Amino acid sequence: MEISFAESQRSTLGIEWELAIVNRDSGDLVNVAGTVLDRLRQIDGQPHPKITGELLLNTVELVTGIHHTVGTAVDDLRAQLAEVRAITDPLAVDLICAGTHPFAQWFDQEVTDKPRYHKLIDRTQWWGRNMMIWGIHVHVGIESRAKVLPLMNGLLNYFPHLQALSASSPFWAGENTGYASNRALMFQQLPTAGLPWQFDNWTEYEAFVADMTRTGIVEDYSEVRWDIRPSPRWGTLEMRACDGLSSAEEIGAVAALVQCLVERMSRQLDKGEPLPRLQPWFVRENKWRAARYGLDAEIILNASGDERLVTDDIRDLLVSLAPIAADLGCERELDQVNLILTQGASYQRQLRVAEANDGNLAAVVASLAQELRNGLGA
Repeated sequence: MEISFAESQRSTLGIEWELAIVNRDSGDLVNVAGTVLDRLRQIDGQPHPKITGELLLNTVELVTGIHHTVGTAVDDLRAQLAEVRAITDPLAVDLICAGTHPFAQWFDQEVTDKPRYHKLIDRTQWWGRNMMIWGIHVHVGIESRAKVLPLMNGLLNYFPHLQALSASSPFWAGENTGYASNRALMFQQLPTAGLPWQFDNWTEYEAFVADMTRTGIVEDYSEVRWDIRPSPRWGTLEMRACDGLSSAEEIGAVAALVQCLVERMSRQLDKGEPLPRLQPWFVRENKWRAARYGLDAEIILNASGDERLVTDDIRDLLVSLAPIAADLGCERELDQVNLILTQGASYQRQLRVAEANDGNLAAVVASLAQELRNGLGA
């Protein structure tokens, strides 16, 4: 099976942002995405070109165009968010973004009426119905198919950094899970989700997809829902590991970090330098540690097994990536990683709000809605 890889300009990017719709008074999820999307239709009746639905009717997704800088991509998302708010505010509902909703129950959620979603639920049953999860996806343009898999393998070294910074799902169905990112462990229960295989070349990837389609596991490569994956249709490498982020500032920070890391590794490949790879068992352990402990995780840095506090490594990473950020025009956004380190990742902020309100999780939802509306630190 030959899988072509679309032409894409190097280090361009696109971002997908999944938003949950909640009742303004109770904070519970509401299944009104169909109404919102209908009212966002264009004059000719066509769907909105960028704002779409998702698996559940409590969700809308904002999808940017192709951008050269993180700043313009975030501006694109802000403009779309304003369009959605023009519909949702009069409906007395709010928007939030986090990896999970603090207290909603899966059996109250309605599935979007599309064949691919019904097929997913039919196959995955209870686990599929429990996918009350939200995330952000960052696409980075790769100019050569030969680079895609080395870059994917290299980006796995920074998986725990990105997961810890974005961790925003400490609660599940009203319970404090003890995890910074419960979403990370929920999502990997789907049969084609989780960490990617570390292939050495594109032919191995094509053989994998051929095996998956031949046996009916997937219909095409787009149904392989790895945490990091090639996106051949767009000519990108797609980072999907991150929990939903509750503010535009955090999205800019994480997107800038992804863009800079990919560009730096791409420059290493241009020089003929091999990219360091972690053993799959170390990658898996790092995922678990970042999901469990978030920004307090001690992560495995290299194939030798050296370990370090993830926040210390992030701070050094910001310094080393500064020249790349200057070249890409995302210095301000990369610096906003420090905003997360200073104010805490979303999981930490949610836990603080819950503690300050005697465990009232509706207060956590209200806080998330406030962050999304006014920005982090407003």
